Amino acid sequence: MDLVQMIGSYLASDIRMATPILLAGLGLLLINRAGLLNIGAEGTMLIATLVAVVGSFYLGNVWLGLLCAIVSGALIGALFALLTVTLRANQTVVGAAINVLGSGLSATLYRIIFGVATNNAAIDTFDVLAIPILKDIPIIGEAFFQQKPIVYIAFLLVPIISYYLFRTQSGLNLRSVGENPKVSDTLGINVARTQYLAAIVGSAIIAMGGAFLSTGLLNSFSEEMVSGRGYIALAAVIFGRYKPTGIMAAAMIFMGGNVLANILMVTGSNIPYNFLTMIPYVLTVIALAIFARSAVAPAALGKPYKRG
Repeated sequence: MDLVQMIGSYLASDIRMATPILLAGLGLLLINRAGLLNIGAEGTMLIATLVAVVGSFYLGNVWLGLLCAIVSGALIGALFALLTVTLRANQTVVGAAINVLGSGLSATLYRIIFGVATNNAAIDTFDVLAIPILKDIPIIGEAFFQQKPIVYIAFLLVPIISYYLFRTQSGLNLRSVGENPKVSDTLGINVARTQYLAAIVGSAIIAMGGAFLSTGLLNSFSEEMVSGRGYIALAAVIFGRYKPTGIMAAAMIFMGGNVLANILMVTGSNIPYNFLTMIPYVLTVIALAIFARSAVAPAALGKPYKRG
């Protein structure tokens, strides 16, 4: 394999591995911009990984499995909004509870549905969708135009969400709620409805990231398969300074370390396996240490709003 092919393969792997982080980060961005602090992306993704597999297995279609996962994410988002917006529970505690729920519920339901001692269920999964002509471009052809459909959707969501947040009245209302819900309420913006919609839509996008893990990157479910990606997505939002393009860059940087670790393991590097698997998490910690102070979070993030 020549240098051009190596670079193309590396970029293709990086983009593919970054997709779950990107989707989770974009979902969290919408939630955070509405003033809600949700650390429950890990649990939401775990539940979605299972629901996507179950839906694909019983319905025989991976797109229907993805739809089931999206619905599961939306329901989790609605539950999060109910507890934090309506009941004004501590947002950090609720997010942590969702993570615990996702870990236990996904593992238990998988054993109930498919049994304990069983081979992985055969499911329909996403295939590569190569774009003619463009796929033959050196380096970027394989990286950008020979990917699975969810990868294209994830990266198309970056300009779409950017346009929504910074170029539409609805996006302005969402950001204003996250900055000052009292003033937004005075101006006639329905704060509770805005936060509910942000939590539901954002969690649905997070669930897409989980679904891609089990039906795109892999073809099965395994316990704790999200492996901290929900937490890395939290870091990506901060590293990306609460902007879609920044989150995209952060996801690719963090997962670029993961791809490098995989390459080193395959080539028989003398570096211990445990140290190689630490690379993306070390990059995450370093990035947070450097950029956390310069990232300006929404002013009302994590602060419950009580009308009147």
